Amino acid sequence: MDINGVRLNFNKESVYLINALVGFIMFGVALELKLQDFRLLFRNPKPAIIGLVSQYLLLPIATLLIIWVLNPHPGLALGMVLVAACPGGNMSNFFTHLAKGNLALSVSLTTFSSTFAFLLTPIGFFFWGNILPITRSYLKSISVSPIEILVSITILLVVPLLLGIFFQIRFPKLTHSVKRVVQRISILLLAFFIIGALLTNWKFFKEYIHLLFGLVFLMNLAGLSIGYYFAKLFQLPKSDRKTISIETGIQNSSLGLAIVFSFFDGLGGMAMICAWWGIWHLVAGAIIATYWNQTSKLGS
Repeated sequence: MDINGVRLNFNKESVYLINALVGFIMFGVALELKLQDFRLLFRNPKPAIIGLVSQYLLLPIATLLIIWVLNPHPGLALGMVLVAACPGGNMSNFFTHLAKGNLALSVSLTTFSSTFAFLLTPIGFFFWGNILPITRSYLKSISVSPIEILVSITILLVVPLLLGIFFQIRFPKLTHSVKRVVQRISILLLAFFIIGALLTNWKFFKEYIHLLFGLVFLMNLAGLSIGYYFAKLFQLPKSDRKTISIETGIQNSSLGLAIVFSFFDGLGGMAMICAWWGIWHLVAGAIIATYWNQTSKLGS
């Protein structure tokens, strides 16, 4: 069967659930939002600019190179482009802390990418998706409106963001008490959702895992490596290199899944890339963060 003929077991309720989950994650991000996170970007712009260039320019370019060399199915290729256009994942701060990276830089980069994802994700997706013939022709064949996606993502991300900011201003003491709990609950719910989706659709993943694994592995490895060595090229300290590596390699694929099921009718190739990324980047992030944690202990 053609991989795009696959329709994962996702009903309307599942689509509402993933959208609500993405909104809840953004609400949690807003509870942590501080002006000083943005001030840090301007006060010490060099590592922040390097991190943003790595995530929003170098990762998509590396993704297109992988697609160009390996020539995967167009649906898989488009899923890779979508993941590359998503903001940093909400687990990146945890992995940076575990790796003994620069947590303040990590929080600032995640805050920026999440706050402006309503613009950067659809613009990035359609820009990079129209560069290679394999994805450009496929985008045209499924005729999705960029404006429609932009409006929907704005509602999906900006509304909970504003609600979280209002909650933080109106109830500062309560916010201080619950923000960590909300963040942990959102991570657990996301993990349960992705694992549940994987188990429910295991027969499809088992049939196509040989296609998914290599593409996601290479793209994730490229993100982690590019982030680290691009930062090293500019002589940033090791803590910043670790942070930019993790921020480039850990992407919010739950937003990608929400987009696939809301606008692409659960297109098999795109959906499976996003879902498998959601599993794999947690594994890869845990491995690299634990390694850096142990080497930091040995170094000290």
